[in-house]
Amino acid sequence: MNDDARPTGPSPDLTAVLAGIERTNELLTRVLAEVATTPSTHAAFVDAGYVYAAAGRLVAGTEDRRAFELDAEGLIEAFIDKARTIFPDSRLLRVYWYDGARRRIHTTEQQRVAELPDVKVRLGNLNANNQQKGVDSLIRSDLESLARHRAISDAVLIGGDEDLVSAVEAAQGYGARVHLWGIEAVGGRNQAEPLLWEVDSQRTFDLDFCKPYVTRRAVVHDHGDPAADGTGNGGSPLTRDEVRFVGARVAARWLGERGVPWVTELLPGHPYLPGAVDQELLTAAEVLLHHSLRGHADLRRVLRDGFWEHVQAQC
Repeated sequence: MNDDARPTGPSPDLTAVLAGIERTNELLTRVLAEVATTPSTHAAFVDAGYVYAAAGRLVAGTEDRRAFELDAEGLIEAFIDKARTIFPDSRLLRVYWYDGARRRIHTTEQQRVAELPDVKVRLGNLNANNQQKGVDSLIRSDLESLARHRAISDAVLIGGDEDLVSAVEAAQGYGARVHLWGIEAVGGRNQAEPLLWEVDSQRTFDLDFCKPYVTRRAVVHDHGDPAADGTGNGGSPLTRDEVRFVGARVAARWLGERGVPWVTELLPGHPYLPGAVDQELLTAAEVLLHHSLRGHADLRRVLRDGFWEHVQAQC
């Protein structure tokens, strides 16, 4: 065979291989470009049993839910606000609130939490000793599923049970980062060490953070509490218009006292307020109304609506 008979280009098989590599590179380039422009997403997974026990012990000196009132709405919003500062370039998917209930039937308090925006209530069972059953498996199922489907890049886990270790490992196996948040313990720890070892970061909330959201009840009622009539202290019921007006009134006062620039800094967070500001609004409104709004999620939303409506009209 002389030199002129030799092929001068790549063989057909090599040409096909090179073409396949080129198509793969193009596909990878498009995928990387899409990933680069896709915003990060985070979600919070809250073991309500842990929160009640830890916050009650820290602030009220007891884990008995009947002995204190937890402002779940205010605390959830404080968690959302804290996550917003820690993950500034990430959007919130939702907050998952895991609690126990007999026969998985929502209590009045759990219904109020379920009505909150961006919150999903998931219920396990309560046994005869008022112990939660099935909550850890719900957390694992949700955390693993969201991580597997790339629905979240970061997971905030608020709990302390060692059984949650498997949930953390499952989520991390799919590439999600898991951040463990806890409440300061009164002596010792209230989170299992194996859980602390597995997570990607840790954060603990102290007494000053928790105190605004826990109120000790003067009297424990078996069939209700002073808020049963919708006023918070047994008086005449408030109307939504009254609460909305007070929200606008507080906004007007703050605009006058603190100036438009201070208030307009809140606008990017609409419809949420920073935790400290939200507590300040609640306290100011209760003084003007002469009624407590603690535990009344619907009226607190109306209060914020009135506040935001005035701010947006003036700014």
